[in-house]
Amino acid sequence: MKILDCTLRDGGYYTNWDFDEELVKIYAESIENLPIDYIEVGYRSIKLEGYLGKYFYCPLYVLKQLKEWMPSKKLVIILNEKDIKASDVKELLEPCIPYINMVRIAVDPQNMERAIGLAKEVKKLDFEVAFNVMYMSSWTQDSSFIDLLIGMEDTLDYFYMVDSFGGVLPDEVINLIKIIKSKIDIPLGFHGHNNLEMALSNTLTAIEHNIDIVDATITGMGRGAGNLKMELLLTVLQSQNKIELDYNPLGHVTAVFNKLKEQYDWGTNLPYMVSGANSLPQKNVMEWVSNRFYSFNSIIRALENQSHGLKDNIQLQVLNFDKEKQYQAALIIGGGPNAVNHYSALKVFLENNTDVVVIHASSKNALSYSNISNDQYFCLVGNEGHRLEKVFSFENEIKGKCVLPPYPRKMGTYIPNKMKDNTYELEEIDFTNKYKDSHTALALQTAISLNVSKIYIAGYDGYPASLMGQKEQELFKENEYLFIKVKDCIKHIELISLTPTRYDQLYPLSVYSSIS
Repeated sequence: MKILDCTLRDGGYYTNWDFDEELVKIYAESIENLPIDYIEVGYRSIKLEGYLGKYFYCPLYVLKQLKEWMPSKKLVIILNEKDIKASDVKELLEPCIPYINMVRIAVDPQNMERAIGLAKEVKKLDFEVAFNVMYMSSWTQDSSFIDLLIGMEDTLDYFYMVDSFGGVLPDEVINLIKIIKSKIDIPLGFHGHNNLEMALSNTLTAIEHNIDIVDATITGMGRGAGNLKMELLLTVLQSQNKIELDYNPLGHVTAVFNKLKEQYDWGTNLPYMVSGANSLPQKNVMEWVSNRFYSFNSIIRALENQSHGLKDNIQLQVLNFDKEKQYQAALIIGGGPNAVNHYSALKVFLENNTDVVVIHASSKNALSYSNISNDQYFCLVGNEGHRLEKVFSFENEIKGKCVLPPYPRKMGTYIPNKMKDNTYELEEIDFTNKYKDSHTALALQTAISLNVSKIYIAGYDGYPASLMGQKEQELFKENEYLFIKVKDCIKHIELISLTPTRYDQLYPLSVYSSIS
């Protein structure tokens, strides 16, 4: 039984396939002294759109350096079958012959015939060839693709069972091994994801049933919920006297990746558990958790809708702005401290301008404005309905209307009980093609639909550079983009910040200059 480490390849989903060179050197020198047979160092790819880092393309100088650092190991690269044609193989792989021993191919079972053609071209270059066949938890519904591999023993060195959703259990592993072995005589591999924290149990089960090769990564780093932890697998195998293990290099490499984990926070959580249990793709969950910052409630509602084949769990009445009052301007209230710090002045401003409608992009500061007489809208995105309930509690009346993005909403819909009869959805968000499900996009579209000539803004403070982490940078760029799109698309609308802001796209005008 062989062991393959795929930390740089699978972990690249978090780092965009860029890793600090010193970290990689520590990784490689540690791996060289561990009982691991194959090291998958990344993808090898044709040119794709967008930025993808060093270990997505694995240029030759990178492969040469890795081979020098790990001379006793068999190096592996992986091809994504959906991107690579058989005609790409020679140009892409022939230069790698001095450095690479095995080429794995990531395969969707539905594309098996095309993948076979790709594998035959790779084999002509005398590499070991492995298929990483995805979506293992769905194979019991249709395993006919395995029949296409009959007679492929001379081409494929390994057939990997890939638990893409991280949802299989040991009994399923056993059953699928039996099904595959009854049809083909190709050495088997197992790649387990850890959504249900079953990666170790599934891998040990596979080993007990004579699997030929298994995967793991340092600290479990990998797409979504991550993989089996290599340090855990090696520790268990050592305790079973199946390997000899030097814990010094293992401890060294684990320590440096634990520091990286503090930054990217891979590993399972409740949404990943739900996606694994229901065999749902991890790609969306990873984006929602890592980049879009949705609440667990919103993510799980979205996953539940997917598992039931629903676009959304509720469709609402479209808000008819033609029947609304005519407003001269809108005041969008964000979640920044300045919306509360300058509340007294903003209240006077609103009292002096009763034809200004208040739109709460976030419910965070909404309670402060509960006693104003101006009409109010509350934008509900993702988990915002729960926040609105929490902010107002059960004792406080919520005066105004709730407005949601157009149907269907990918995060599903939750409406506070108090507001069920006074909640509507927009017909469309048409001023932008990006970030349509964001708080700011919903608030701006609501203001645009009310045909106001000015949009005042408070509580969009921005962030000082010293506090600008990844999440803050993403949110800041998102809001700046939306402000630009409004000004580009609606030439007559002014965007005016009445409170201090770091957003360049907002015209600064002190609220104190507008009141007496």
